[in-house]
Amino acid sequence: MSRGVGARTGADAPAVDCRELVYRFGPVVAVDGVSFSVSAGEVFGLLGPNGAGKTTTIRVLTTLLRPEEGEIDVFGLATHRFPMQVRRMLGYVPQQLSVDAQLTGYENVWLFARLFDVPRRERRRRVLDALDLVGLSSVADRLAATYSGGMIRRLELAQALVHRPLVLVMDEPTIGLDPIARSAVWERVLELRAMFGMTVLLTTHYMQEADELCDRVGLMHRGRLRALGSPASLKAEIGPEATLDDVFRSYAGDELSEEGGTYSDVRRTRRTAGRLG
Repeated sequence: MSRGVGARTGADAPAVDCRELVYRFGPVVAVDGVSFSVSAGEVFGLLGPNGAGKTTTIRVLTTLLRPEEGEIDVFGLATHRFPMQVRRMLGYVPQQLSVDAQLTGYENVWLFARLFDVPRRERRRRVLDALDLVGLSSVADRLAATYSGGMIRRLELAQALVHRPLVLVMDEPTIGLDPIARSAVWERVLELRAMFGMTVLLTTHYMQEADELCDRVGLMHRGRLRALGSPASLKAEIGPEATLDDVFRSYAGDELSEEGGTYSDVRRTRRTAGRLG
């Protein structure tokens, strides 16, 4: 049962509390009884092959989908009961590009500030602060079409941060980026976490990335949560020399030949990677 608006900053309320979540697309059970919680200030990773249910879980969390069974709370507020309050606590960087190439960096972030009802008198300062946080102040007046892939992802971070969210949700945030650009994006994210105590929930296919960044990870496969714990503890269960890739293969590798997502998933991912590259 949700604890109501007063629980928003309650010390006993986890940042994210997912309980027995179920979501179906017709006869396909995309998320099948998934439960996990994320503490305030934690970096938590959802891992798994395409089609595992990660993005569907993220879409329920961000109020884009309504759970069929179970629920997700954000600081005590159920996403399907208090969608507007939950959205104000979240910053969201989706897989798909959220940047308008025909607008400048400043204009892209300003648009999000307006969408999130940042007060008019504070709007310009908030936009400039967000651009400065991600290192884009010097190119704020350039069209986003001229940005590199890493700069675009940082611009999307600025969009997600302009209303000062409590929880940053990132769905495959570094897809299609080279290692240098990926590193630059994560440096900014970790700096922001250190500065503001922000909670970060991410999905990624880069196991090394998850190993280095996440306090804990949950590994999903075929709609279910198969493993949950710190990267170190999960690797220790496999063996002394195990990597997170070994953990991934242990829980999902035997069935990956039938996985990979739908045609639309592949097309969308390749389109995003191509535009960022």
